Amino acid sequence: MVDATRLNIAYLTAEDPQSKYAWSGTTYYMAHALEKYCGDVHFLGPILSFERRYIGRLMQEMSSRLLKKNIAYDRLLFVAKKQAKLAAQKLEQGHYDVIFSPIGPPEVAFLETNIPIVIATDVTFALQQNYHARYSNLLPFSARMGQQIEAMAYAKASALIYPSHWAARSAVEDYGVDEKKVHVLPFGANLDTLPTRQIALKRHCAGRCRLLFMGLGWERKGGDIAFETLLKLESMGIDTELIVCGCTPPKSVQHPRLIVIPFLNKHDEQQNREIQRLYATSHFLLVPTRCDCFPIVFNEANAFGLPVITSNTGGVPDAVHDGENGYVLPFEARGESYARLIAQIFQDEQRYKALAASSRAVFEQRHNWDAWGITMRDILQQVVAPVYAHV
Repeated sequence: MVDATRLNIAYLTAEDPQSKYAWSGTTYYMAHALEKYCGDVHFLGPILSFERRYIGRLMQEMSSRLLKKNIAYDRLLFVAKKQAKLAAQKLEQGHYDVIFSPIGPPEVAFLETNIPIVIATDVTFALQQNYHARYSNLLPFSARMGQQIEAMAYAKASALIYPSHWAARSAVEDYGVDEKKVHVLPFGANLDTLPTRQIALKRHCAGRCRLLFMGLGWERKGGDIAFETLLKLESMGIDTELIVCGCTPPKSVQHPRLIVIPFLNKHDEQQNREIQRLYATSHFLLVPTRCDCFPIVFNEANAFGLPVITSNTGGVPDAVHDGENGYVLPFEARGESYARLIAQIFQDEQRYKALAASSRAVFEQRHNWDAWGITMRDILQQVVAPVYAHV
């Protein structure tokens, strides 16, 4: 092992690592956790080559319009080669102990360096195909290139960090990665300020049942099922309100107690406070998602003691554990099943308060950036140890 001195970390990203929009802010909060616990973080991004920003996107747009097929423009060979070339040029400008690359395969695949590489992401290319819309219906050559780039990047990495066993298993089974290189490490909550435990647990079931649907994409996040849940709870005689934040339902979806907030900007202080108010005043985060890897919004909700009601898909079962910080329903479940579960919990004050308390406990103990950073410190030390042993 290396001594306890702080590492020089090259933080390699395609997007702006200091933006709270990139990867829903995950790259931003990862960098802060690394800076707090692991070493000095040096931003090498954004690295957006002309090939990635324009040529790749143009190819995707033309393919979509003319061929009705998609191209994974960030995982084209010529794009990845140019990204790696730009990354290498930036690496030459400093001395680094380790390269940390969130969502890194396109930048890492063709990168020639002796510096150990750590990739952190929430999904593999193999899992994305025909699961996420952006990577579905790909032209065959694009699918082959995507797989090639992913495999090359994983082979070069000294460690791979995933938030779920779902993604970690894919790295081992689909790409033959040595299990010793793969680590499952839950992400945290992408919020600057968090409530105290005392404030988070000031919850009760009196009055109207407030359901919060938070997510970008009505269909992908299961908005129709959330709306069915509202209607079913109403038919059961439970006064209910559904707050939709982050997207806009179809015009046909209307209800007196459906409140729509199309978008809230975390960079704006007032709007950020409104996000936190929604977490604090709702009774359940209801996201019957159709496609997800490890939703950060679940951790944010749990930080406020807000239980999550969601569906079994992707890496979700690693984010929500039944009876601990919410419940995961079968993927096929519809609004009636969600409504009956919510009604049972909401009508039992003791059960609801216990679920809120354990939801907060999950956040405090495992699903936070401090826990992530502390574990990452050990992983990075292990990664750089062989290099220092030969110095």
